[in-house]
Amino acid sequence: MVVRHAKAEQSGESDHARRLIPRGRRDAESAGRWLAGEGVVPDHALVSAAPRARETWESLAAGAGWSVEPDLDEGLYSAEPDTALDLIRRTPPDAAVVVVVGHNPTMGQLVQLLDDGEGDPAASNAMVRGFPTSAVAVFEYDGVWADLDITSARLVACHVGRDQPPTGSEAPG
Repeated sequence: MVVRHAKAEQSGESDHARRLIPRGRRDAESAGRWLAGEGVVPDHALVSAAPRARETWESLAAGAGWSVEPDLDEGLYSAEPDTALDLIRRTPPDAAVVVVVGHNPTMGQLVQLLDDGEGDPAASNAMVRGFPTSAVAVFEYDGVWADLDITSARLVACHVGRDQPPTGSEAPG
């Protein structure tokens, strides 16, 4: 899975230090609930060490009910797609399902680069239109992580986590 961090502050002490806003936390939790509903459970998480990515992981994992401890990586914050791909290739070989949480434009570009074009056409079309905050791309890959390369994974699903405002009797009065 490739995930773009959720909605963050527009400014902060520095770009690296920006944190999620409440909507971002809710959106990431929503994406986690969707992943849980899809039956997706990672056994390895590669997460940018930037606060907004860490907080996205925490909310995503909470929404999905996951207990995986993330591998926080400072280099993923400023990584270009090739570097992000190299980081994924270092995934422990016993990991079957991996989630990567990072930043655009790298995460959106990585989705495009990994897609072999043989997966779900609707998911591919949706990802071509952009990779907004809280976007999740789910791939299938049949190989060892060290061999992961461009166009070697099949995009099977995508989703953009968005918290839905309460309606009807749930709406605040």
